Amino acid sequence: MFDQDLAQKAAENLKQVREKKPLIHNITNYVVMNYTANALLACGASPVMAHAAEEVEEMVSLAGALVLNIGTLSLPWIEAMLKAGKRANALKIPVILDPVGAGATRLRTDTAKRILEAISIQVIRGNASEILSLAEEGPETSTKGVDSVHTVDQATKTARLLAKDLKTTLAITGAVDLITDGERVCRVLNGHAMMSRITGTGCTATTMIAAFLAVDPDPLTAAATGLSYFGLAGEKASAGAAGPGSFQNALLDALYLINEEDLRTGAKIQT
Repeated sequence: MFDQDLAQKAAENLKQVREKKPLIHNITNYVVMNYTANALLACGASPVMAHAAEEVEEMVSLAGALVLNIGTLSLPWIEAMLKAGKRANALKIPVILDPVGAGATRLRTDTAKRILEAISIQVIRGNASEILSLAEEGPETSTKGVDSVHTVDQATKTARLLAKDLKTTLAITGAVDLITDGERVCRVLNGHAMMSRITGTGCTATTMIAAFLAVDPDPLTAAATGLSYFGLAGEKASAGAAGPGSFQNALLDALYLINEEDLRTGAKIQT
């Protein structure tokens, strides 16, 4: 039922992250900055949150991957993202875009599209509505704030076409995650409903993909295995959590405690 080769790949990627401790450069939003930094530390990577335009080119040159997250935009941050992304491209450092709230406002949607035009992006991670907003315009692709009003299944056909058009890998997260590079498609069934009850789980999923992308040159397998690891942590965290508050802390603990064998046997990836 589940792809055993990808389960093995997930375990190998986790081992590589913990051995290499790649630096993940995040230009991200104020809401999640602390939590996503802790999540990266828990999984074994090394986070840096640097957004000043004066230093991002130098900082990204040290990184294993770059995260561009548009959750709390400002014009200086947009320029910093563009500078960092172009430098990462020049150095062949993978870039992952999280188009938080794209489709909700013109600034967010236009910024996401501007980044895609200027920078080669290896993975775009978003909910279904955010991904749909990158493909077309209109009320049918709007979002509710930063929450999705579409299902992953509704975005599947568009995602495959969009991935081909943009020459990237799309990771659409929801109850079941969909990952496609336009040719290959896989689904990740790991996760727990409680993950939708705390802020920043989507942003944290993006950083987990970035950590795996720093050690895995295939964006599709990096995204699928990173999401499986994060989803499995959600499953384990739910077991001892009384509610969203304790779940948030338990999720960090689970990211830290999951070992390679846990992931090899617990990964639920379908191809």
